Amino acid sequence: MSLGQNAFGRRGLPRWLVERVWGLEHAFERARASGRPEDDTRLRIFFVLVLFSLGFLWLAVGATRAALFSDARHSRMAAPLGASRADLVDRNGMLLAADLLHYGLYIDPREIWDPGETRRALLSTLPNLEPQRLERALRGNRRIFVLGALTPAERNKVHQLGLPGVTFEPEQRRVYPLGPSAAHIIGFSDAGGEGLSGAEAAFNEEIRAGAASGRPAPLSIDLRVQGALEDELWKAVAEFTPKGAVGLVTDVHTGEILGLASWPVFDPNKPGKAGVYAQTNRAAASVFEMGSTFKGFTVAIGLDTGVATPETTFDATQPFKLGYRTIHDYHAARKVLNLVEVFQHSSNIGTAKLAVGIGPQRMGNYFSGLGLTSPAKVELIETARPLTPKVWNDDAVASTSFGHGINVTPLALARAYGAVLNGGKLIPLTVRKLEPGTKVDGPRVMSERTSLQMLSIMRANVTGGSGKSANIPGLAVGGKTGTGEKYDPAIRGYNHAKQVSSFAAIFPTHGGVDTKRYFVLILLDEPRATARSAGYATGGWVAAPAAGRVIERIAPFLGVQRRPELGQAIPVEQPTVEELGEGR
Repeated sequence: MSLGQNAFGRRGLPRWLVERVWGLEHAFERARASGRPEDDTRLRIFFVLVLFSLGFLWLAVGATRAALFSDARHSRMAAPLGASRADLVDRNGMLLAADLLHYGLYIDPREIWDPGETRRALLSTLPNLEPQRLERALRGNRRIFVLGALTPAERNKVHQLGLPGVTFEPEQRRVYPLGPSAAHIIGFSDAGGEGLSGAEAAFNEEIRAGAASGRPAPLSIDLRVQGALEDELWKAVAEFTPKGAVGLVTDVHTGEILGLASWPVFDPNKPGKAGVYAQTNRAAASVFEMGSTFKGFTVAIGLDTGVATPETTFDATQPFKLGYRTIHDYHAARKVLNLVEVFQHSSNIGTAKLAVGIGPQRMGNYFSGLGLTSPAKVELIETARPLTPKVWNDDAVASTSFGHGINVTPLALARAYGAVLNGGKLIPLTVRKLEPGTKVDGPRVMSERTSLQMLSIMRANVTGGSGKSANIPGLAVGGKTGTGEKYDPAIRGYNHAKQVSSFAAIFPTHGGVDTKRYFVLILLDEPRATARSAGYATGGWVAAPAAGRVIERIAPFLGVQRRPELGQAIPVEQPTVEELGEGR
């Protein structure tokens, strides 16, 4: 069989190529027939040279094409790896989270010339490389992943070693440049690009979809507010060494969370190195008996139902007996108090008597209307369900009126206080930035008149009650202290040595219901008394001062200007030990 029939007799080859090959074959035959073998040899050499030239030409074209276009092709392929999730930014555009291109290190032991040299070179260049993992790869029989999240600089260092069998593949890496700061509200995602907690989980699909457009996803927090909140909360933690702590700043009209801090903290760049306790967002996922901060709700309900007015009096000269219970005041005033004084002295007796006057049905309905009997309405998946009384009777009403017998999250408390202080409407909280001027509506749960009265009463508590240590001249701060004793299963009762101490603040209190206002909460879980706190660990000592310092620092960022107090100036006095001690 001839060459043309044997090797080139297939369909699909160009006609000119077939003819040229047949022509060369006939030339070889003519050379042999003429008896001139040297012509036959020259033709065959020429034919081989032509084939080699064509081969080299083809390789040159391929190499040129690869050199010119491989980088562009690689960048197109790598772009989705580096941008599978949109950037997260704060409300002012400051970066919170971003995807950056990193590399995975792979080893193919079949291509390695010197395992010992490879081992020494990699371990000296990559401190995070686990020796056991490397050893398994070197002793294997296939290409295997060894280490991920290499930065471009780290990749270049390894690449310059020139180790055969060591290769790289691009991979995505979510980076949180602020480290632990705002970690609980930002959250984190897994290696596959799925959000697992915080805003990363709450807006997972939106963040993934936003990567294609290149537009960042803005959150509601303000990093300036967040920084001041964290700084003051950490100072309180350092001084009173609690087991946990929470800080919150919200806009009561929009529901935007401007700052959220939870302690202990963790680094979202390395979430696996932190335990579940540190990763827990205590503002959203932990429930507490909030103590006397609930008196703000009871007083507001009493005003809104008409059961009481600011001038209504309550006899707190003796403990109040209700069924099998006897209710005492922490520091008994032993006198008749009007409603404002009940709030200022944080009187359990007066508050319980007010609650009984309101009645179980109305009290339960208001608590439900304020969102205190359901998880806080917010995008965060961590938001926890409260623990509420099974039956709303006189005993339940008396207990919950001063924050016992009901456990809620700090976010639920913030949302309910927002309704009390924003004109009476319950609006959802949000970690999403809203456009300036956005009007957020919700069901009305209280009258505007009640809101204005509560602003005045909370202001009076800071100027003349247990909240004096939170007073900042010119910013019209209002607030309520809270100290809830924790139930201890070991003793089957409340443990006086374990407390949840907090301060719920609002500023500014002057102006109409439409005035921009901000709610601040500082909470310490089981703080320890110090010599500076006169042996107390109550809300007036450990939380109120921190709340005041937060307000003083964030007011300029929020556009709240200091102004002289309206009417006669109220002297700012240091609270007495008794006043702070009863700040429960």
